[in-house]
Amino acid sequence: MEELVAMLEWPAMAISLAAAWWMASREPKKRVVAFWLLIAGNLMWIAWGWGDEAYALIALNLGLMALNVRGILKNEHA
Repeated sequence: MEELVAMLEWPAMAISLAAAWWMASREPKKRVVAFWLLIAGNLMWIAWGWGDEAYALIALNLGLMALNVRGILKNEHA
């Protein structure tokens, strides 16, 4: 199980970068996709941080995930 969690680091980074690219879109639908990608990345970082006992990283990603949910809600009302 530890090996599986350790393998999340690079995909989480790639998803976060891809989401940042989509976030710059002028289209609200593409930005919502970016927020969902960021949430997927947050979950992966949380799992990775849990396996590595990186509690500050877990707290950071919980906070970022809350901001991403806020972003989704604001984009749906725009």
